[in-house]
Amino acid sequence: MGGRILIFDTTLRDGEQSPGYSMNTKEKLEMARQLARLGVDIIEAGFPIASDDDFEAVKSIAQHLKGGPIIAGLARAWEAVKAASRPRIHTFIATSEIHIKYKLKSTQEEVLEATVAAVKRAKGYTDDVEFSAEDAHRTDQDFLCRVVEAAIKAGATTINIPDTVGYGLPWEFGERVRDLVNRVPNIDRVVVS
Repeated sequence: MGGRILIFDTTLRDGEQSPGYSMNTKEKLEMARQLARLGVDIIEAGFPIASDDDFEAVKSIAQHLKGGPIIAGLARAWEAVKAASRPRIHTFIATSEIHIKYKLKSTQEEVLEATVAAVKRAKGYTDDVEFSAEDAHRTDQDFLCRVVEAAIKAGATTINIPDTVGYGLPWEFGERVRDLVNRVPNIDRVVVS
């Protein structure tokens, strides 16, 4: 999708997981306005399913920031972001073998099925769907290619490849992403994040 770099800011979701750091709805809205003034392309406004307060904060940001950045919500998102001028649903699932086995108590095939189901469900609400392969850096590369390909076929428009636990070195991570770009069909039709 071209050579443009998009800024995806997670201050209002991931940043709030830092010890001693939290904001109320008014403070989150002000931070979102500042991020919009900075020219951020996408604001992940929160994790609406985490609490009613986070849901209301994401909803408030979606209602008040018009015509600016894409407003994304991670899970339980549609009701929170639907008022945004440019809403996005961000869905994810763990893909590393350790997370599949111990966190999800699942199999790779079940993860593939869940990936497709989640993306298709989100696509039923909005055309802008982001998919993240949680713990992508520790995921078997062949399986990661399968998951990414399945998410794209299901309708994801952005594919996020996070090093969730900070396991990889920068050049290793770059090689993994480069390999995905070279191996996954139609990856040139989505934004790689």
